[in-house]
Amino acid sequence: MIKVGIVGGTGYTGVELLRLLAQHPEVEVEAITSRSEAGLSVADLYPNLRGHYDGLTFSEPDARRLGACDAVFFATPHGVAHALAGELLEHGTRVIDLSADFRLRDVVEWADWYGQPHGAPELLDEAVYGLPEINRDRIREARLIAVPGCYPTAVQLGLLPLLEAGLIDADNLIADCKSGVTGAGRGAKVPSLMAEASESMKAYGASGHRHLPEIRQGLSDAAGRAVGLTFVPHLTPMIRGIHATLYGRLNGSHDDLQALFEQRFADEPFVDVMPPGSHPETRSVKGANLCRLAVHRPANSDMVVVLSVIDNLVKGASGQAIHNLNLMFGFDENAGLAAPALMP
Repeated sequence: MIKVGIVGGTGYTGVELLRLLAQHPEVEVEAITSRSEAGLSVADLYPNLRGHYDGLTFSEPDARRLGACDAVFFATPHGVAHALAGELLEHGTRVIDLSADFRLRDVVEWADWYGQPHGAPELLDEAVYGLPEINRDRIREARLIAVPGCYPTAVQLGLLPLLEAGLIDADNLIADCKSGVTGAGRGAKVPSLMAEASESMKAYGASGHRHLPEIRQGLSDAAGRAVGLTFVPHLTPMIRGIHATLYGRLNGSHDDLQALFEQRFADEPFVDVMPPGSHPETRSVKGANLCRLAVHRPANSDMVVVLSVIDNLVKGASGQAIHNLNLMFGFDENAGLAAPALMP
């Protein structure tokens, strides 16, 4: 049994961590922080957790208390982990950061996209990008994990097999992605209000989104060279879920793309390559740490279309963070993550 802490426990990813860790056989949540809710019982803020965390209260961040944990999750806005991660690592605590603080390797690029200087550039060399499907062995030995973003997870998993095999034109990739409103976080924002988001759909960030450099970095690693990517996210009137429709132009004729995807993910417990002709739905992964993929070859075309769906709060955030924890501590990869998706 290990003890973990959560920094920033009142947002959607924080409560999702609590929900999933409540059924983890090897983990005890020792501390959870929130400056705004310090002193409040977790079960009072989130009644769904009554009976699971009745003795746990939110507290002010305390590096000494957090440093006594075996691992600490950061479910915080960007910039927070910069300030605390180094001190926790000095205590021997392993850090799993769900924010964007350590995802980009280039500090100048990070500063350009996030509007402030990088606060801990000395830690970037050891930060491991926490996509288990590409970095499983490195994650096992890591002290500091950068959990991928939700859009980057869906897009990278959908395009990895094609880029690794060199089967598509890496200069002209397109990712057309839709997300539910929880992707914007729990803070009160007018565009996320029910009266604003319901019965409507809109694109945003079409000229540039913060997840673009992260996706481009991962796809370039897979391709072995820089890629060209058009990434356009959309807000859809649902609570959870991401649907990514991915387009690439094939380099010549390739008849068995289905076999390529099935072989690439054959040993991955959280990637489901669906049968030929499938169109995966976001509701099929709701609440589950799973990416469902389907690959299509439009008739009389040299294009390939990949459909990728995840729950943005689970495989796109908290579930993936726990998958990393399981690898880091030698637990069963499914620990705390075995529950099927919720339907309806």
